[in-house]
Amino acid sequence: MKKQIRKLPLLTLRRLLLSSKLLLLPLLGISFSGCSQKSDKQLVIFHAGSLALPMKALADSFTVMYPGTEFLMEAAGSVDCARKITELGRSCDIMASADYTVIDQLLIPEYASVNQPFAMNSIVIAYTEKSRKSDDITSENWYRILLSPDVFYGRSDPNADPCGYRTIFTLQLAERYYMGADGKAPFQLRDFTEKDNRFIRPKEVDLLALLGSQAIDYMFIYKSIALQHGLLFIALPREINLGDSTIAELYATAQLKIRGSKPGDSVLVKGTPITYSFTIPHNALNPELAKKFADFLTDPNGGQKILRSMGQ
Repeated sequence: MKKQIRKLPLLTLRRLLLSSKLLLLPLLGISFSGCSQKSDKQLVIFHAGSLALPMKALADSFTVMYPGTEFLMEAAGSVDCARKITELGRSCDIMASADYTVIDQLLIPEYASVNQPFAMNSIVIAYTEKSRKSDDITSENWYRILLSPDVFYGRSDPNADPCGYRTIFTLQLAERYYMGADGKAPFQLRDFTEKDNRFIRPKEVDLLALLGSQAIDYMFIYKSIALQHGLLFIALPREINLGDSTIAELYATAQLKIRGSKPGDSVLVKGTPITYSFTIPHNALNPELAKKFADFLTDPNGGQKILRSMGQ
């Protein structure tokens, strides 16, 4: 079948709020007792690597509204962002995660009390015109191409980055989705997890350099990143791309154990529609400015408009 390189319809926050079972906690009325401010115009943000470009755009727009605001932003895998707070005892004013369950499982209630969704995404397979077999790959045969001995693919670390364990979820779901009438799947999960492990990176955006240098030919990545960086991509079926909030129960059949918030702990994570969320931690040094940024981030004509323009 002819290759499909297309843009998937953007899932809006409105659709998420109407169809998901995510509990939304109000931002108003939060108490931040015991916080001391370093500067009333400094905002420290720990955020998912996939939010690097959107956060810069959001910061630029927010600074127009609130001149003099100084942003100190650190990009990392969402799980690692949470561990900066729980294990290293570091402070931030906003923690923005690529997976809302990270905040639920690792930060609430000890380190935060709010989990506010603000964007969605889906998993795609990104590549370039120089990728091996780029003329042959389609949405039907991608797993055969990626498992070819002369083709290399990259993924992020499931223990550090939601895109990493979501890649595993996509592969688990795909194993069943492509199963034939005889009950046999064309591949097994271990075919992928035992291949190209030297190209696993702490966060998904770290894979961009590998793709650019042709060290890898393909990578599992968020659709928004592929769009923001002008990459070609294969749009995967909704049954496996984690981008459709109406089939959350199907996604939940995929699961994986990852490292928990403290050394020696483990957490069972299950597949969910890809939902970004943020929180204002209890140890925020500038909660008032953080609240203003939170309002801007969720404003349909403010942060939401910027995110939509960037594929989220």
